[in-house]
Amino acid sequence: MNTPFRVLISDEMSSRAQEILSASDAVEVDVRAGISAGELEACIGDYDGLLVRSRTKVTVSVLENAGRLKVIGRAGIGVDNIDVTAASRQGVLVENAPTGNIVTTAEHAICLLLSLLRHIPKATASMKEDKWEKKKLQGTELFQKTFGVIGLGNIGRIVADRGQGLRMKVIGFDPFLSAEQAAEFGIEKVELSELLQRADFISIHAPLNDDTRGLIGDAEFAQMKDGAFLVNAARGGIVDEDAALRALEQGKLAGAAFDVFVEEPARHGHPLIMHPRVVSTPHLGASTAEAQINVAVIVAEQMVDYAETGEVRNALNANPLSGEKREKLSPWTGLSGKLGSLLGQLMEHAGHEAEAMGVEVIGDAAKEGAKECADHALVGLLSQKTSEEDASEEDASGEGASGAVNEVNARLVANEAGVEIGESTVESGRDLKSGVRLTARCGDAEYSAMGTLYHVAGGTTARIVEINEFLVELSPEGTVLVVRNQDRPGVIGAVGSLLGEKGINVNNLHVAHDRDKGVALALWSIASEPDAGALAEIGRLALVGQASLVRLGE
Repeated sequence: MNTPFRVLISDEMSSRAQEILSASDAVEVDVRAGISAGELEACIGDYDGLLVRSRTKVTVSVLENAGRLKVIGRAGIGVDNIDVTAASRQGVLVENAPTGNIVTTAEHAICLLLSLLRHIPKATASMKEDKWEKKKLQGTELFQKTFGVIGLGNIGRIVADRGQGLRMKVIGFDPFLSAEQAAEFGIEKVELSELLQRADFISIHAPLNDDTRGLIGDAEFAQMKDGAFLVNAARGGIVDEDAALRALEQGKLAGAAFDVFVEEPARHGHPLIMHPRVVSTPHLGASTAEAQINVAVIVAEQMVDYAETGEVRNALNANPLSGEKREKLSPWTGLSGKLGSLLGQLMEHAGHEAEAMGVEVIGDAAKEGAKECADHALVGLLSQKTSEEDASEEDASGEGASGAVNEVNARLVANEAGVEIGESTVESGRDLKSGVRLTARCGDAEYSAMGTLYHVAGGTTARIVEINEFLVELSPEGTVLVVRNQDRPGVIGAVGSLLGEKGINVNNLHVAHDRDKGVALALWSIASEPDAGALAEIGRLALVGQASLVRLGE
């Protein structure tokens, strides 16, 4: 019986999330909304998936106890409550729901702008005090004004569209969108400084990161038109709150609207909230019934798809990969992982650590998923599991518990270890129509391996066809004794006799020759493993240069 994919819901969210998870035979779900940080640290290692909103903080401390955790789903867009770098280091996917509340958030930004320009909160409060302050509450019209949108992602583009519907001239700034792409949405793309100088109204829709933190400060306010209006319904911290207060007090800003703050909940008596020309709301951008259902449904469905098929959607630290494509790629990625594992173990036995790895993906494999093949090859190379305990925790393809090397964190681990990665694709190789070839280097020592897939009745079968320039044919599975020796009579008999003395049965033997150099490479597929002493004896046999044990898993 398969172990259920256990999911913890740690925040209040639509009951639809639990319903969707519970409907899957592959998933077992627990709901512990309001769980404390300490309780989460203590139990998180027992779960494969975690669903959160904004309350739960997934910190380094939590992730250090990740255990079997594989994926975190954020019911919403922003993931500033999740340490994505720490999750990546642990090999944990982080997925969000970028489209579930985009309309709701965009509409709220427009509402804030309209409320600000027409003094709706002030007018409401005045009317409730039985006042009729019509002249005092004269507003500002949007028609034919210039509307500057900072950040032209999903939400920013909807805000721009609504601005166009209100007959405003929309200009936008986004470093990741070309002028041609912006024009397709009817937006004139400009640099940030030009937007600040031209816009009558400015609305921010950028993520909070190192590049956007403090994006709008004193220098930026100084560039704005006198009497400009600012709306921030994105993330607190993008706008320097002290600088915004100065701009309001100096009259540079005629008004501002904030749905988000650096500290949330905002402190009592926050000067921006208390300012007479500020409209504020308590982070309500995504707070509609429709949006809360949408984001819960999206992350729950993504979690089920990952549990059932391994599909990756809306991940912040991995490329998207459909379940169908994963299944189609599986023979190639599996082979790539085995090739990487083979080289990693040969290098480890020789006392070498990889300084660089090259991946050449050929033909059909390149068309199907070159990057995925390279990622799995890197996982195999870095996952040098030689002890019985380690071998049981993670197979040669790199699948294993959180914290092990996997396709989520392999490049991060390689970068931190100083391993250079080179990738290339070719339509057809010199020796193979399709396949994967790896090279790994440590100083002047270079290792290589190549593999391919053969089509057989009912599917495909993998073969390793080259090891260190020896042409071989090896099924990448089980335990293999790799012996490099002089190409002289008697070596095979000596090795075979010693294996027999140790009670080790030989399943298969393949010998490759380099006649010019007078050396051979023997691949002994064996049913059980020699201990360290027996392996050392083999290495000391006459004419044997090197004997290595390689575990390739199932």
